[in-house]
Amino acid sequence: MDENKKIIELKKTILSDNDSDAENLRAFLRERKIFYINLMSSPGSGKTTTLLSLIPVLTEKYKRKVFVMEADIDSDVDMKTILSSGTHAVQLHTGGMCHLDAEMSRQGLLSLTKNEDYDELSGSIVFLENVGNLVCPAEFDTGAHLDLVILSVPEGDDKPLKYPLVFEKTDAVLINKIDAESAFDFSRERVLENIRKRNEKEEVFFISAKTGEGIEAAAQFISKEAGKVLDQ
Repeated sequence: MDENKKIIELKKTILSDNDSDAENLRAFLRERKIFYINLMSSPGSGKTTTLLSLIPVLTEKYKRKVFVMEADIDSDVDMKTILSSGTHAVQLHTGGMCHLDAEMSRQGLLSLTKNEDYDELSGSIVFLENVGNLVCPAEFDTGAHLDLVILSVPEGDDKPLKYPLVFEKTDAVLINKIDAESAFDFSRERVLENIRKRNEKEEVFFISAKTGEGIEAAAQFISKEAGKVLDQ
């Protein structure tokens, strides 16, 4: 087995306790200056490619240390992609579940470090690339400090109306694949209107993970939010 590959099998948790577990995890990570980001989207929206575009900006321009947890029902394809970029990553298998919760997050975070004090993660941003799904992941608090959702242009500008919960619960939307905008019946005005119907305060960034357009603005926002935990 490749010594760089680390696959963690996650155990099912008691959902009724999840909200309390999430608050405890959030406070625990804040005390240790670890900024945890939950990244959600449907399959094929470009989560991994977006991370590959964001990470160099966060590490080189904003001097943020970054780790990644890749969550999937099976496979380790995305983890291999992140590892190939030089970023430390682990693969989380959910055992058939279509989301992560707080206890699963804790197990995953612990797998990134050698002890339960999480010393190696101190001062870092940890991204969770959640299971590809716009429904289940939005229902479970992972204990993250920041929740992001990616909506890609080919999915259509009506998705905030069809999947309201994920847009209501997230802090920012990254609208990806704007380089392909001309090929689809997609309106920036309509998507903004639909997002505002669900969440008036949500930040919105139009990006292309392929060309890099808009990535700097998104990275600046993420670094600024991370600073509320890491720079205090």
